[in-house]
Amino acid sequence: MNRYPLWKYAIISVALLIGLIYALPNLFGESPAVQVSAGKVSVRVDGETATRVEQVLAEQGIAASLIQFEGNSVRARFETTDDQLKARDAIDRALNTDPADPTHVVALNLLPRTPSWLAGLGASPMYLGLDLRGGVHFMLQVDMPAALVRRTDVLAGDLRVALREKGVRHGGVTRSGQTIELRAADAQTLEAASNVIQDQFAVLQVNDVSDAAGFRLQATIRPEAARQVQDQALKQNITTLHNRINELGVAEPVIQQQGLDRIVVQLPGVQDTAKAKDILGRTATLEVRLVDESAEGLAAERGTGPVPFGSERYLDREGRAVIVRRDVLLTGENLTDAQAGFDSQTQEAAVHLTLDAKGARVFRDVTRANVGKRMAIILFEKGRGEVVTAPVIRTEIGGGRVQISGRMSTVESSDTALLLRAGSLAAPMEIVEERTIGPSLGAENIERGFNSVMWGFVVIVVFISFYYMLFGVFSSIALAFNLVLLVAVLSMLQATLTLPGIAAMALALGMAIDSNVLINERIREELRRGAAPQTAIQNGYETAWGTILDSNVTTLIAGVALLLFGSGPVRGFAVVHCIGILTSMFSSVFFSRGLVNFWYGRQRKLKSLAIGTVWKPDTGAAVSTKSN
Repeated sequence: MNRYPLWKYAIISVALLIGLIYALPNLFGESPAVQVSAGKVSVRVDGETATRVEQVLAEQGIAASLIQFEGNSVRARFETTDDQLKARDAIDRALNTDPADPTHVVALNLLPRTPSWLAGLGASPMYLGLDLRGGVHFMLQVDMPAALVRRTDVLAGDLRVALREKGVRHGGVTRSGQTIELRAADAQTLEAASNVIQDQFAVLQVNDVSDAAGFRLQATIRPEAARQVQDQALKQNITTLHNRINELGVAEPVIQQQGLDRIVVQLPGVQDTAKAKDILGRTATLEVRLVDESAEGLAAERGTGPVPFGSERYLDREGRAVIVRRDVLLTGENLTDAQAGFDSQTQEAAVHLTLDAKGARVFRDVTRANVGKRMAIILFEKGRGEVVTAPVIRTEIGGGRVQISGRMSTVESSDTALLLRAGSLAAPMEIVEERTIGPSLGAENIERGFNSVMWGFVVIVVFISFYYMLFGVFSSIALAFNLVLLVAVLSMLQATLTLPGIAAMALALGMAIDSNVLINERIREELRRGAAPQTAIQNGYETAWGTILDSNVTTLIAGVALLLFGSGPVRGFAVVHCIGILTSMFSSVFFSRGLVNFWYGRQRKLKSLAIGTVWKPDTGAAVSTKSN
């Protein structure tokens, strides 16, 4: 009657094994480490950097427990924080020879001490949120008027091109703030220009402001289009911040919109506020220009002459000089995508670019007029420009799809595509709120949160074991299994644990034991009615299941609502809360019954159950049932 088939015990065993494996990494803690990342988007960190770090530490006599290249950074682990601080200073001096222009970011970090055999199975601990690990919190204000001014500037340039293509001779197109003003010699020209704007520029609304000074019209961005520009600017800024911070290897950064024009950035584990500001300020601008291949330009490139008027000198990734003209042909705003690939004819590594409509048109005209000449793609960062590549234009390129190739490795093509995709900020930002949470406060929060969960668990176990005897022990084991399973699922999802998440864990324990209390009381009720022990077990679980399912589903609905409509700490609470409900249903019903069936199911002539004192309401007498 109360026996599980072998496959159900197999499911329980596998779930228990997986739970233990993926929950274990959270017990090993973290080790102090130094993380070396690229300080510029054009600097590459690889295995050679790891070798260089190892040599520097050996020269300084600093022992590192492990040095490894992982992702886009080199990480060196140490046994003590003193060694960590000494190593950081030594590595910084060795890699950044010019403090005014650092090429690498050397930062303190904390890395999990997960054993290699667990890491090989893909097991890793949960990330700790800002309130537990410490770090920095910024509130950034996006300059929305600047985004609209930039968009207006682009529209003004597009309008000049459109009027020229239509043969409309105007008296000048100028931009003043967020307004485009067009002058004309007569009313017919003004009407023709107005028709062009209405046909090709649906985002603009036109007003005729002609007066005694002449025929004029003003165009401004429509309110609905302005809101769309602002939304796109906010999204582009968030994407750009993600790209920059991810390149530095900051674990689990929080970058999210707050309100209509603000962005919240949280960097757990980062204690250097100046370094964090530097991370946020690392935004690059992409420009495409023609290389100056005049006699004076080539002489300046070789270093035998001055830079000619109208040109500028930049260095490429190898440190070679490239003389480019000042005229900017395209910017990163015209680039919609960049992917690494191969040349279909030569099979060489290449970068495939996709341009927007305006960029495609300009690029077609430029390449048609400059076949055989070089074109430079320059990346500007912190006011300094660097030539990413300067390929030769071999033929006219139309259709908005551009290929960059020539003496590039697959790694270089991948890196170049990453740099070009990273983009720039659509609008400037300023920090309006800044907060730092120290590691000592984070450690105190961890200790308090851990103690609250553990003491809550201990009190529940003591009470339930005393009140329900052996069935209370079964419930306690199921409760422990639920906690292990919850931690394992959160670790597999690489969730970020915060203080609200710890509160949700404590709540999950209470809800899980509530299901077991309901089951035990149902079994007691069956015994009071005079049912046989085996029948009482079966009926108790079956009748309690419907109530448990209803109560958990309604609570899960509330948790999903918090997850969908909440933000920040509320969502962190909701994630743990929802997962805790699902694991508690599995452990409280399926796992606990497996324990009961394993203990009692093999006993054919079962006379009593160790479930505490069963009070019979008809006589008022207490009948104590004991285990065989």
